[in-house]
Amino acid sequence: MNTSSKKYKFLVTGGAGYIGSTLTAELLKAGHEVTVVDNFMHNQHSLLDCCHYSTLKVVRGDARNRDLIATHIKDVDYIIPLAGIVSAPSCDRDPIMARTINLDAVKTILELRRPEQRIIYPNTNSGYGVGQEGIYCDENTPLNPISLYGKLKVEAEKLILEAGNSVIFRLATVFGISPRMRVDLLVNDFTYRAVNDRFIVLFEAHFKRNYVHVRDVARAFVYAVDNFDRMKGEAFNVGLSDANLNKRELCEEIKKQLSEFYFVEAKIGEDPDKRNYIVSNEKIEKLGFKVEVSMQEGIAELIRGYQIIKKNQFSNVG
Repeated sequence: MNTSSKKYKFLVTGGAGYIGSTLTAELLKAGHEVTVVDNFMHNQHSLLDCCHYSTLKVVRGDARNRDLIATHIKDVDYIIPLAGIVSAPSCDRDPIMARTINLDAVKTILELRRPEQRIIYPNTNSGYGVGQEGIYCDENTPLNPISLYGKLKVEAEKLILEAGNSVIFRLATVFGISPRMRVDLLVNDFTYRAVNDRFIVLFEAHFKRNYVHVRDVARAFVYAVDNFDRMKGEAFNVGLSDANLNKRELCEEIKKQLSEFYFVEAKIGEDPDKRNYIVSNEKIEKLGFKVEVSMQEGIAELIRGYQIIKKNQFSNVG
């Protein structure tokens, strides 16, 4: 990795969230200055572990507040828009709020930022929607989102790329322990059920997707900072190349560590989440970035974490 000794100033909206709290810690550890704008809508206590850094500024506020963003965007080198209503069910429940946060707030950033200010934006590879069996989705695959969440993220990606001086990540389904934990993400949810309920009934268990650990997502952002000129103007898939798994295969991975875990596939019924695709991460791997946390390591970490936390504290959906 080409690690730069140069230190930058960052604005991270949603910096106290699931990805944001992990990323903010990484940026501070690397010596950068970070301003976090977050409304702490989930009453989370993330970032407490970062408060000893004099280079951290926490602004309790809404990423949709134009005056607030205008104040804090002025002197930064990098903008990372993480604030969002995350997950398809959450967006469906309040589509107006989803649009104003996931898209309109990004438009505000684009209107306020200077051309030399750099943006690194996390899209989701759920934008690929329903793929073709056996064919890997790469960055040239047409985006075909099937949820409001996916559509808003894809539209934001398009605007950011058109605005220039930006890097896009199309993230696999994220998993693992974070200071602002989420239990509703698929691997996190399945592992929680395996630990606490010991069983799962699977619907449409053949649906596949790709996965990536939250710490590797944070590392990808740091990598983009250190290699920005090589990456700008491009989108990159980020995920575990050996973890294009369907739901049954994911359960089998969990069962390797929890032998008493039982799962069965329902013959009737549907999963409301219709995403089904396999993803190639070759483009960013050829640049030199490799994810480090395996699925088995992430599951082991979750099993340990679930001795500490309970689900009703740490979810984005009710």
